Amino acid sequence: MSPDELVRALLRRWYVLALAMLLTLAGCYHVLRPTQLYLSSAVIVLKPPVTGNQPNQFANLQPTLAAVSYAVIQQMESPAGVRELTAAGVHGTYHLVPRNSGTSATPKYLIPTVQVQSELTDPAEADRIVQKIIGVYGVHVQSLQAEHRITAASAMSVDLLVPPNAVAVHGTKSRGLVGTLLLGGLCGVLAALWTDRYALRRRRRRQDAADGTEHQMPRRSQDFHQNHSRTRSTTAESTSG
Repeated sequence: MSPDELVRALLRRWYVLALAMLLTLAGCYHVLRPTQLYLSSAVIVLKPPVTGNQPNQFANLQPTLAAVSYAVIQQMESPAGVRELTAAGVHGTYHLVPRNSGTSATPKYLIPTVQVQSELTDPAEADRIVQKIIGVYGVHVQSLQAEHRITAASAMSVDLLVPPNAVAVHGTKSRGLVGTLLLGGLCGVLAALWTDRYALRRRRRRQDAADGTEHQMPRRSQDFHQNHSRTRSTTAESTSG
């Protein structure tokens, strides 16, 4: 398709472009005026038991504690764990992010701290959900130790390093606006071209059907005259005989 044909096709289907423009403007409105969300975040740590050699628990954060904490997170992110969180009243978007001392490609969990996040439209509700997630995390830690019959003196404990604090989430509106405009323009052009091609195909089928009917009418008339002439000749022969 040449540029001239493209422009003519878009002009013929201007109403499709107008509809796409209206939908794009509606999308831009939601980008410029999004629903205000609040992100609540807290940091917890899995502490080892107090021993005579190391009375300061925070100075004895071994990688083995990080491994235990990561195992608890995997339990909570499993289907059964998700059902447990839902039963506890957890809803919306939430995350359990363990402290990664490596990279995204090769993660290393050496420090047993976990960042708990919840994103909701109500800041107080987001803080409450974070507290519920921390409570479920503590229950999993206690259940794991009870399963291995760990005594109270040797048990690990969960401590809150940073309490939940909800802050407003502010996204980059300019990027979202540019993306919405580009997507709306592209979809509008594609929809107009498809509509134009579909309409041209229907018009051609109708013209072909009309041409076929016109060709059949003279043939039927000719056949009628031939049959009528044969009938008259047959009648004349019978009369003369």
